[in-house]
Amino acid sequence: MSSCSSDQLTLPQWEGSCRKIRFIYLVNPTSFRLTSCQGPAVPLYLGADLLSSTDIRVENHPRYHAKFAKKGLATKIHFSSAFRFQGLKVPAANNSLWFYSVQGLFRLAFEMYNQQEQLAVMENFQDVWKSQMNESPLEMNYSLSVQLDTPESPSVADTESGRARPGCNFGQINRNVLPACATEAADTSADHDYCSFTKQTEQIHPVVATLRDKLRHLDDQLRSPTQSNTERLETILLLLEKTDRYMNGNLDEKDAAEAVLALLQTRDWTKGSVYSSYLLTCIGRWLGQQFHAANSSISEKVEGFKVQHIERISDLPPAEELAAELFPEAMQTLLLHWMGLCDESTEGKKRSEYPILLLILEFANHNLITGVAHVLYSSLICK
Repeated sequence: MSSCSSDQLTLPQWEGSCRKIRFIYLVNPTSFRLTSCQGPAVPLYLGADLLSSTDIRVENHPRYHAKFAKKGLATKIHFSSAFRFQGLKVPAANNSLWFYSVQGLFRLAFEMYNQQEQLAVMENFQDVWKSQMNESPLEMNYSLSVQLDTPESPSVADTESGRARPGCNFGQINRNVLPACATEAADTSADHDYCSFTKQTEQIHPVVATLRDKLRHLDDQLRSPTQSNTERLETILLLLEKTDRYMNGNLDEKDAAEAVLALLQTRDWTKGSVYSSYLLTCIGRWLGQQFHAANSSISEKVEGFKVQHIERISDLPPAEELAAELFPEAMQTLLLHWMGLCDESTEGKKRSEYPILLLILEFANHNLITGVAHVLYSSLICK
């Protein structure tokens, strides 16, 4: 049987009272080292350690890392298959790990850690942060194939201490060359098992993972609601109830209307100008499309009415009755509110102006019924 070998590397680490953070030095886009030898290098901190013992579930770590990577604060490093890491069980086919810059470490600490841990980060990493202030943002990915350390690099004191400071001579390095097939014993005690994590997350649809993240974020906000959030709780509750009905396939037309109206009533969306309201434009477009799609059924109804009243076409019912019988209620409701005829105080005006409303409905639906509509159409269109 042929044997193969790989480097089992122990990353140097900083240890605080309640957290340990492992790291490497990025020397250039293809090389790294584990000691702070002289020469320019960027310290990068293991993302798994930064997110451990936080509210972010393990299966959601990659999504969180990717969010920081878009800002240049984190990167996914692909290591050559020759490198294996003590305490990190990584699939051989995807030998990659997420790391953060010191700026990313600070940003994450102030988003996720308690005050005690934030203070520890400030006290121990401020010198590193100052030294890296002028560094460029990280690339999204790096492929590292060269380690620039030598086995003799660590000092005796570093090797014996097992501790490392974040600014200089980052400590203990055990560099044992082991056959790849002989690493199982080390892997069984892995504190970060990326192999089992990969199998677990393969079964989770990305949209489901995103939904869980959003719901957890909402839960975090509800733990300490501000006054402005408290005022919105009833609307949030209603929307969640409708979301639950939608997921179960029970959402009906009334549910959809209540959800839309709840959002429309949260503020004055057209306060700026009705001439440039994106919301009104979208609603108007949607209504127009729905009404246009109903034209054939309206035409059929109008034609049936004409057949029944052919002998008394000059003696038709009042405009209000005609509109109610031949045109959808939604069209009448829109025009009544648009024309300011929806209040009880306008009842007399409503009766006198309903023939105008009926004419609008006849022209808009291309279905002429009254004699006035025919005369106007002839004078306006057929000149």
